[in-house]
Amino acid sequence: MSKQIPLAGVIGNPVGHSKSPRMHGHWLESQNLPGHYVPLEVDAQDLPDVLAAMPRMGFVGTNVTIPHKEAALAGARRVTPRARAIGAANTLTFLPGGGYEADNTDGYGFYANLAQSAQDWAASDGPVALFGAGGAARAILHAMLEAGAPEIRLMNRTRARAESLAAAFGPRVRVLDWGETGPALAGAATVVNTTSLGMAGQPAFDLDLSGIRPEMLATDIVYTPLETPFLQAAARRGARIVDGLGMLLWQGVPGFNRWFGGDAQVTPELRELMLAP
Repeated sequence: MSKQIPLAGVIGNPVGHSKSPRMHGHWLESQNLPGHYVPLEVDAQDLPDVLAAMPRMGFVGTNVTIPHKEAALAGARRVTPRARAIGAANTLTFLPGGGYEADNTDGYGFYANLAQSAQDWAASDGPVALFGAGGAARAILHAMLEAGAPEIRLMNRTRARAESLAAAFGPRVRVLDWGETGPALAGAATVVNTTSLGMAGQPAFDLDLSGIRPEMLATDIVYTPLETPFLQAAARRGARIVDGLGMLLWQGVPGFNRWFGGDAQVTPELRELMLAP
């Protein structure tokens, strides 16, 4: 009998919009590897049963997305340090003997995108001004602090949520009121938008960005549109900009390599494929 073809997927609700199957399919095809990657829409109450059954169906791992990231972490047999620090999981690998390891590759994807797109940039270049305090912000905070960011100036529309993040990540995270862009941007090296403001169908990003300078790097985790109003405003002030599509691509690399034994690459060809209708 031939060796069982490995399966992986993405679990969410909803999940039909996910571009991950296209990305993993491209990697499988371009490397001539056996395997399939499928979207799986799962209700919250069914998640434990589904995860328990998947290895018996040939699944070697799965991504999880909204609203299952916290529950997936809670049910793990083994948890990576970064997933524990972030408090959520997006990449699960099934273990021999049952259960799964939970990892979070969102921060890795964010950092790898910047490292690829701005090769002379480093988190240690100076303070980071960061808008938003949701799940993505937690992953990015962890990655930037691990990479040596000296200070992160955190702003969120609900200040209490930002205060909670600062308490979790320590004294290098300083909370400012939403709209305090002057103090946040003064001397900053990196400016990050982790909110949905400016995304297609969402309210505009309308804070004052006049403090952005040409020596700064600005990035947005939104990639629809690819060049958001936030990035356009930064570019008008001479800053280098990095769009958010690369974060999506890079966060998928560790799981693919782990599950399928491949060597996933983030290439211009992959970007074009992901941007196609």
